[in-house]
Amino acid sequence: MKDQPADGDERLRRWRLVLGGDAADGTGCALSGRDAAMDGALTALYGKGDKPRSGRERSAGLGASAPSVARWLGDIRTYFPSSVVQVMQRDAIDRLGLSTLLLEPEMLEAVEADVHLVGTLLSLNKAMPETTKETARAVVRKVVEDLEKKLATRTRATLTGALDRSARVSRPRHHDIDWNRTIAANLKNYLPEYRTVVPERLVGYGRASQSVKKEVILCIDQSGSMAASVVYASVFGAVLASMRSINTRLVVFDTAVVDLTDQLDDPVDVLFGTQLGGGTDINRALAYCQSQITRPAETVVVLISDLYEGGIRNEMLKRVAAMKTSGVQFVTLLALSDEGAPAYDREHAAALAALGAPAFACTPDLFPEVMAAAIEKRPLPVPDVV
Repeated sequence: MKDQPADGDERLRRWRLVLGGDAADGTGCALSGRDAAMDGALTALYGKGDKPRSGRERSAGLGASAPSVARWLGDIRTYFPSSVVQVMQRDAIDRLGLSTLLLEPEMLEAVEADVHLVGTLLSLNKAMPETTKETARAVVRKVVEDLEKKLATRTRATLTGALDRSARVSRPRHHDIDWNRTIAANLKNYLPEYRTVVPERLVGYGRASQSVKKEVILCIDQSGSMAASVVYASVFGAVLASMRSINTRLVVFDTAVVDLTDQLDDPVDVLFGTQLGGGTDINRALAYCQSQITRPAETVVVLISDLYEGGIRNEMLKRVAAMKTSGVQFVTLLALSDEGAPAYDREHAAALAALGAPAFACTPDLFPEVMAAAIEKRPLPVPDVV
């Protein structure tokens, strides 16, 4: 019971930080020291706008100068964990229009880099002065390298297994026999008196690693809303391109189509080869992808788009239908990110689903499983909620 007052004080303190100290907040709690400094950092970002106020009411304002913003960035890194800092940076860019300040090198050196910041930098690429570009590339490279470390090992392991299974053969050499599957396939031939299974049919692995067995085309919508998806897709593209048994092509599009396959050895080059924003012509992009397919039965096409089509809708659907009829495994991802359910064109998504190409949002953690299922030509692990 003696601890209750302290617990109550802590709750009041937390509510005071949330509510901002207006007269009507009802907490009656005063802040000092570190708490007051933390409240100041929150006040600068989450003030109540332009409404006139008096006394010590909370008001917004980071100003428009790089020094004041840089100081604020230093403050929030002091008082909050990295994950919260990234959210606050994103809110500052969106709420207070601070994107242009990212064009200054000293600002970029002060920020906490994450996928969303990379997306913002890419959208500013054309406006970026030369003095900032090297700093921007360093920021982007750090994020990309962190993502590769996180995603590469599991992706390679998952897809290597899928490639081996997809290359299964019925007359394998002895050291290529998949004994688990062979036993499962021959359980009906079990001889209890000998306590053994007679392997009437052998199941084995092919040598998928010895030559290119699968073609993967990543077709990425680079409209402004797809920023995080472009970042993740570029990293995954580089990982896939590093696998000898997958021939990977990476295509980005808005109203024009750009093939960035020759830059896949460096995903940072891929990202700076994109131009976020502009219109969308999915039909034109799919036409290009279709022209690059030489082995339909061994090809997986992954369209990453919110499906807001500015081109010819019926032609887009006809192309998807034609690719599927020829044997192509067609995957539609409405987003490739951790941002949750995206906005997307539901009519187009339903039309693709009717063609046997369900459209769904995919997290980076799920992507290797989606690709493995496509390679093995089995049902995709579509999430329950899209």
